[in-house]
Amino acid sequence: TDVMALAEEIQKEEPLITASCKEQIIYLLRRLQEKLGEEDDRKFYLFKVLRAHVLPLTNVAFNKSGSRFITGSYDRTCKVWDTASGEELRTLEGHRNVVYAIAFNNPYGDKIATGSFDKTCKLWSTETGKCYYTFRGHTAEIVCLSFNLQSTLVATGSMDTTAKLWDIVKGEETVTLRGHSAEIITLSFNTTGDRIITGSFDHTVAVWDVGTGRKLHTLIGHRGEISSAQFNWDCSLIATGSMDKTCMLWNAKTGTHIATLTGHSDEILDVCFDYAGQRIATASADGSGRVYNAETKKCIAKIEGHAGEISKICFNPKGNRILTASSDKTVRLWDAATGDCIQILEGHNDEIFSCAFNYKGNIIITGNQ
Repeated sequence: TDVMALAEEIQKEEPLITASCKEQIIYLLRRLQEKLGEEDDRKFYLFKVLRAHVLPLTNVAFNKSGSRFITGSYDRTCKVWDTASGEELRTLEGHRNVVYAIAFNNPYGDKIATGSFDKTCKLWSTETGKCYYTFRGHTAEIVCLSFNLQSTLVATGSMDTTAKLWDIVKGEETVTLRGHSAEIITLSFNTTGDRIITGSFDHTVAVWDVGTGRKLHTLIGHRGEISSAQFNWDCSLIATGSMDKTCMLWNAKTGTHIATLTGHSDEILDVCFDYAGQRIATASADGSGRVYNAETKKCIAKIEGHAGEISKICFNPKGNRILTASSDKTVRLWDAATGDCIQILEGHNDEIFSCAFNYKGNIIITGNQ
């Protein structure tokens, strides 16, 4: 890209960027280009093994920098860990059943939300471990949750067929999203925070207005339960994965179906966009992954090599690497452009259900039962 032309384009569209800022914008764009151009032949090595909980893990999550991570468990607790030392910093206790869904309020990382089979969601201080609020109102297990990027709301999805939005400053429910006829198992805010999507076992994904709780669109087309649903970064597209073996692409503004991405021979268990929204990756129970170009809708790479189903797939922030977690007890690192396997990360003795990069892309976390 011509950096000067791009800087002018940005300046035209953004009134806050005055002439005096232009040099800084050019400098930042050049730095970004350099970063994207750097060769990345990084190899990962086993750094720490943490016997985190007595009972099985349910989920793991990083804060943005990767300095802390959290684990949820069947032992009814969530634990906060220091990544560098592997030290357990604190245990968040208070739930009366499995702690299933967990998240930091990234990019800030000063709060943690935990969703439990006890039908409540709790909001905690990362630093002190103090519980700010217990959110009550669901009538069945909470199985997914997410903060908006603005860190003003946390959304919870439940087996009771509803999702709820909670104000994390006031500690109260703002709205209940009703309309699904079966369990909600995935939800995701867009980056601007004005829309949220919910995916359900009723085979549909709903798009909601965050401010009013009004349902704007129902994405109908899948013939099986929804496993995963995500916005791309600029909020223009939605990708959905389903037990019907397909991934579908939708226009986020109008709710219209754009494309069906096929090729898998078994259920799709996870879908994700890269940070630029240019590529979509899918993970399947058939043991393979696929990478699609979001513009052409063509499959540009096949990820093959696992000996068991792939339950989790994610891009590194730069978008040139893909990480997959499998029931074959390995995590694998792939070249996002070619689908070549770069590294096999071994060491777990059970199926791996969770994996993530930190924001820099130099640390990976993996979790097994």
